[in-house]
Amino acid sequence: MLPQIKNHLKTLPFYLLPQHRLSALIHRFMRIRNKRVKNIQIKWFIRLFQVNMDEAQIEHIHLFDDFNHFFTRKLKQQARQICVHADHILSPVDGQISQLGKIRNTCIIQAKHQDYTLQQLLAGDSQLSAQFADGQFMTIYLSPRDYHRIHMPVTGRLIQMLHVPGRLFSVNPASVHTIPCLFARNERVISVFSTGMGKMALIQVGAIFVSSIETTWHGVVTPPRQRRIRRWHYSDNAPVLQQGMEMGRFNMGSTVILLFEKNRINWLESLVQGHPLQLGQLLGKRQ
Repeated sequence: MLPQIKNHLKTLPFYLLPQHRLSALIHRFMRIRNKRVKNIQIKWFIRLFQVNMDEAQIEHIHLFDDFNHFFTRKLKQQARQICVHADHILSPVDGQISQLGKIRNTCIIQAKHQDYTLQQLLAGDSQLSAQFADGQFMTIYLSPRDYHRIHMPVTGRLIQMLHVPGRLFSVNPASVHTIPCLFARNERVISVFSTGMGKMALIQVGAIFVSSIETTWHGVVTPPRQRRIRRWHYSDNAPVLQQGMEMGRFNMGSTVILLFEKNRINWLESLVQGHPLQLGQLLGKRQ
């Protein structure tokens, strides 16, 4: 069977599933505090996805309050090398590069023969979209086994945040190759920062079993889920988030998209689609 046909067959059920109801169910399921139940959940997950618990600050599963605390576990300080440098862009997460490169006018590559626009991604905000036209982007996929806290790739002052309601399609590779405008259709939280490299947007994209998206300054952004776009604007005295500092987390895995303005940064030439990443790894440099 042709790979494209297989991908379409894999993704077809996601159009039919009650995506938000399933996500709400997972939200409750992940917070069961019965010791026997949550320990079974965690053991099964570790075995299925071969999670390396030697890196975790808490190594023993019985010490987690529930599955969600395990899933969003902190790492030991020495588990990742975060070399702070004002001219460097560091990976905000553990994951794998889905796509990266230049934004062609306002067009972003999702996959082969699959594109979407900045305006679609940024909730129809033409003024915000124009700031990133002809800039650079990187899309990073987080698998279930990855560390799911998100850190600052560069130092930045928060300017605004948007919560954009939407669908909750899976963001696995099969879905990325077959569902048009996937990242612009799914629920997402968009955080915009002023940095030494110009404006940067960090976008947390929801997915089928992502039961919650958080930021460190706001707390839980979703749920509860809304039907309208919500916006928060921050004044000049908003706190500055330092490079390497935690800025948010997924409760279950998904995707992070980085946007930078035109003529501000260059990605490393060695980085290509499918390249595995670890938090703190060098991604690019200021121009």
